[in-house]
Amino acid sequence: QVQLVESGGGLVQAGGSLGLSCSASGIILAIYDMAWYRQAPGKQRELVATIASSGSTDYADSVKGRFTISRDNAENTVYLQMNSLKPEDTAVYYCNAKRNPGPLVFWGQGTQVTVAS
Repeated sequence: QVQLVESGGGLVQAGGSLGLSCSASGIILAIYDMAWYRQAPGKQRELVATIASSGSTDYADSVKGRFTISRDNAENTVYLQMNSLKPEDTAVYYCNAKRNPGPLVFWGQGTQVTVAS
């Protein structure tokens, strides 16, 4: 069964750093485009960062220069390094996998990131 499991969330002070991991099972991660989304209380889920199967990356304007997405296909893992964290980064962060090409999409359960001022 396909499973994406996020880890690494927690409480951090503004200006600090956290690293998130997404471990995949049941899929070959190398053929999927991967992404991190986040959802804060009362807000819509938003796209944070993407890394295509080719390795190409893209970021939301709000996190450019602070967050880095990477992947280790051999370990079936996607990583999000978050630096210079701000209180507005507080959200549940979700891992997403999308087959390219194809219609398959999978989501993780999310991990809480809380940034205190």
